[in-house]
Amino acid sequence: MQSGHEVFCGRANLIPVVVALALAALAGGGGAGGRGGSEYTVDFLPKIKLEMIVPDTLVTAATEAIVKSARTGKIGDGKVFVFPVEDAIRIRTEEHGEKAI
Repeated sequence: MQSGHEVFCGRANLIPVVVALALAALAGGGGAGGRGGSEYTVDFLPKIKLEMIVPDTLVTAATEAIVKSARTGKIGDGKVFVFPVEDAIRIRTEEHGEKAI
C-alpha cells in the first residue's frame, strides 16, 4: 500500500483549490453483499481516504483533478463522493463557517 505522502506527492494541481485536507490509511471492502444465504469471507483491502473541503465554485476543478491524478483504468481506482458541508465549527474559538476552516 502506498503511503499518503506517495499518493498525494506530485498532485500540486489540487493545492490551489483545497481549503482543508485530511488523508487517512484504512482497510475496507465493498460489493460483498449476501449470496442467497451462502457463507462468504470479506477480505479487507488497504485503502486511502482523502477528504477535502473546497469552495462551491471549485468543486468541479477539484473533482476533475482527483480523477485525473488517480485514474489508472484498473479496478480499485476509487470513487469520488461530493456533498455539501453545512457548517464548520472550530471548537477552541467557536468560530463558524469559513473562519473555522
